[in-house]
Amino acid sequence: MGFGETFKALSNPVRRKILTLLKDGPLSAGEIAARFQLTGATISHHLSVLKQAELVFESREKNYIYYQLNTSVLEDVLCWIADLKGDGTNET
Repeated sequence: MGFGETFKALSNPVRRKILTLLKDGPLSAGEIAARFQLTGATISHHLSVLKQAELVFESREKNYIYYQLNTSVLEDVLCWIADLKGDGTNET
């Protein structure tokens, strides 16, 4: 996983909305799709991009695929941003 893929995935408002939905717990693809006025294929594409960026996990249960937020990637991004910000001292 690279930050490029992560930021590409986060750049789309639909994918950000999907991540927001998943913060409350796993959802099936159908439950996610029901929240949008988009085709199933479009939702599937967005979920694929999120999986490729490792922002979500998928698990299969009978005939359903459930998606769950992967917070470790988000924590890595936040740590990187915090490191860029620094502690306010300029050491050269």
